[in-house]
Amino acid sequence: MTTTHTAPPTAPELPAHRDANVLRWLAAYTASMTGDSVYYIALSWAAVQAGSPAQAGVVMAVSALPRALLMLGGGVIADRLGPRRVVIASDAVRCAAVLAVAGLLFLTSPGLWPLAVLALVFGTVDAVFMPAVGALPARVTSRGQLARVQGMRGLGIRFASVVGGPLGGLAVALGGAAAAFTFAGLLIAVSVPLLVAVRIRELPADGKGSGGTAWRDLKGGLAYIRRHRVLAPLMLAIAFGDLGFVGPLNVGLTLLAEERGWGASGMGWVLAGFGVGAGTASLLLTVRGRLPHAGQVAAYAILAGSVAIGSLAYVPSVLAAVGVALLVGLLAGLSGALCVALLQTQADSAYLGRVTAVSGLVSLGFAPLSMPLSAAAIGTWGTGPVFVVSAMVCGLGGVVALGAGNLRRAELPA
Repeated sequence: MTTTHTAPPTAPELPAHRDANVLRWLAAYTASMTGDSVYYIALSWAAVQAGSPAQAGVVMAVSALPRALLMLGGGVIADRLGPRRVVIASDAVRCAAVLAVAGLLFLTSPGLWPLAVLALVFGTVDAVFMPAVGALPARVTSRGQLARVQGMRGLGIRFASVVGGPLGGLAVALGGAAAAFTFAGLLIAVSVPLLVAVRIRELPADGKGSGGTAWRDLKGGLAYIRRHRVLAPLMLAIAFGDLGFVGPLNVGLTLLAEERGWGASGMGWVLAGFGVGAGTASLLLTVRGRLPHAGQVAAYAILAGSVAIGSLAYVPSVLAAVGVALLVGLLAGLSGALCVALLQTQADSAYLGRVTAVSGLVSLGFAPLSMPLSAAAIGTWGTGPVFVVSAMVCGLGGVVALGAGNLRRAELPA
């Protein structure tokens, strides 16, 4: 008699929002981002108190330069050492730097120089931290859950932005900048033991570079993106989308509110509408986990979002502007999360840190350059034409995504 051995059925994949390992990562990420929000409130308050508004502006901008210059190198470090190790070390350094400045402020009034040093340290560490943070989700969940994880990450970002500002303001009101820095450092510190407890999935080439020099790793990563049939057009789509989005939704919205007489409260309501829309998109991905035809959906969301951006300058009232901003947030949140999920699923794990670094450089290094250009253009031509041109630039991202067949047909793994 022949005995037939039947393989045991494969256990169903645990959804990310019910996976304790993913939830530990999410708690660590949210605590760190909330600490960041409190830190920026504390830094801006301390800088204004210690110097002139112009000097405070310089202090706030100090971190941008090292972050932009060093981020590509940070991607190489994340790929060589592994993203969790880099994130833990980065959070530990950021926590120590913030608490050191808090202690200094408790003991004396040292002026602007320690704040400038802290901003410089933060920007330098961010250049390593951000690529590693972007590469980490692929190590804590399966490929089929990455879209859901991006939705959860978006919810964490929204929570940090909504809660961090009031918490930072309350800490400043109760104990000054020193207390706010202390609170920020403690929030960042919470992430470290949580990240240590996170289990990491072993991926091919995890934590390994090409075996050559860092420079060779960097060139290899850039060449890999340039040759990739999905990643290359996806980077271009992200670049156009962010360039057309950042100016109007930052500087442009402030000038639009002033021009229309909406005041600070009106602008706040418009920003709240955007936040609700972006949060809804994150919640949708968290619940659904996967959207079919991800490349097409991202492309059409960018195109529709660009139309909404252009129309924002022509709405007749604050209430209408809030509705349009909600739509912009929903579409931008959806396209952004899908683009990041496609980056993480299309990129080979050995290059994930460098791929994330390039996308981060596009979004955080190049796109903010549109803010002073938008402000100058609005001063010359007014809000309407500038919002329309920005919408056209943003829409080019959708055109690129639709025109690149491999990106248009790209799917997220089931």
